[in-house]
Amino acid sequence: MNPARQIFLDTETTGLEPKLGHRIVEVAAVEMVGRRLTKDRRHFYLNPERESDAAALNIHGLDSDFLRDKPKFAEVAADLMGFIEGAEVLIHNAPFDQGFLNHELGMAGLPPLESFCQITDTLKMAKERHPGKRNNLDALCERYQVNNAKRTLHGALLDAELLAEIYLAMTRGQDSLMMDLEHAAPSALDAALAANLEWVVVRATDEELAQHAAQLESIDKASKGKCLWKQL
Repeated sequence: MNPARQIFLDTETTGLEPKLGHRIVEVAAVEMVGRRLTKDRRHFYLNPERESDAAALNIHGLDSDFLRDKPKFAEVAADLMGFIEGAEVLIHNAPFDQGFLNHELGMAGLPPLESFCQITDTLKMAKERHPGKRNNLDALCERYQVNNAKRTLHGALLDAELLAEIYLAMTRGQDSLMMDLEHAAPSALDAALAANLEWVVVRATDEELAQHAAQLESIDKASKGKCLWKQL
């Protein structure tokens, strides 16, 4: 596996359950290396050889007339699996897409998705970070200020790209930045400034010391003799 190479994947389907004969109508996978999207990707519209349920059609808008001349999944499977092989594949609500992909792969005589790659469920990640909140793509786009204005219908390619942006925002902590700053070599300007610094010590006045002592007495009285500062 190549942990530095990540693939963000999404599908659109004719319905909700592959066991009932539903199929994939669109699949997209976009590549990210070193937390930067590359131009390498795979995107296929597919002929599912059946009609989409009305509810699914309302979501993706890919009707039979549009899909009739598109390739079948088995015709693109080798290309798609070759593209994702060895990568970490990130999917929002992975069990859903994984179930459909494994169904299609099985029909094509190929091993399951997890034999090609490592799978990460970004919905599970989001729920761990935001328990009790809505964590679908639209909610996460709003939360992380990712522009989803083009998302009038669900589309596998757009959703895969949005997922990549959400993932970057969701995992953008300060630890790596602070580590970089901590280990960064000082510049010539930094060294020159440090060499010319004059440390100024400002000592408390008698009045300020008296005020400080009075404050400690007040704290000690309120805490019944438990003021730690006075015990030092």
